Amino acid sequence: MTVSAQQRTSALAQYERDGYMIFRDVVDPELVAEANHHVAWLQERHPDVRPEDLGHLYVKDDPFWVRLIGDHRLLDIAELFVGPDIALFASHYISKPPYSGKAVLWHQDGSLWPLDPIEVVTLWLAVDHSTPANGCVRLIPGSHKNEFSEVLLNDRVDNVLGLEIASKDVDESRAVDMVLAPGDVEVHHPNIIHGSNANTSPNRRCGLTIRYIPTSTKITGDEQPFPSAFLLRGRPGVNVYNPRPRYVSDRHLPFRGSDTWN
Repeated sequence: MTVSAQQRTSALAQYERDGYMIFRDVVDPELVAEANHHVAWLQERHPDVRPEDLGHLYVKDDPFWVRLIGDHRLLDIAELFVGPDIALFASHYISKPPYSGKAVLWHQDGSLWPLDPIEVVTLWLAVDHSTPANGCVRLIPGSHKNEFSEVLLNDRVDNVLGLEIASKDVDESRAVDMVLAPGDVEVHHPNIIHGSNANTSPNRRCGLTIRYIPTSTKITGDEQPFPSAFLLRGRPGVNVYNPRPRYVSDRHLPFRGSDTWN
């Protein structure tokens, strides 16, 4: 997609006001279908991992994953919010299976991440239709203007993160459902309060989170390079990055362009 100057101004204004923005029809159906195949391939390779937990540790040796998060249409959106020098911090499929998909309790992403400063934007790419029935993302507009709330462990409810923020800091009556079609992208601020309900419907709900940072933001985790740190556009800045993984036909998921990837 091409982002016009008017769209840029409108997106930044809404993001500043509400802490989120939705872009429709960003990714073409063929790439969405490849992402769908990718999820199935990952689940086959990691049968002991819950489908909500297909996370950043697997990115390092996955050419398709790096190709997907490096798609120019996604980077063009990320650039609106973090500038022209862009790196990947982390990426994570949260695929909620029918009838048993776990909830994600209310939280703020930035309070959990080893970043300094917390300059980061999340793009949430819909692989499936995402609706209230199957546990779409819910967020509280304007809550990104608040400070980080206390993080509490929660193992009383079956949930993806195992934690939540204090209920006194959450005005659930103001929550908005992020209803998305495959290929749509929802963008949100690291401070915004958000979560999602369990999937009790017959339809899977799968989305890919992508956490882009400006290359001036330092990944402060002990492991360097961070397993999912990749330079995607512009100058390298302050981090150490993984090399782009080579495609090996008998080890990796085939994808459009894999024959020329190396």
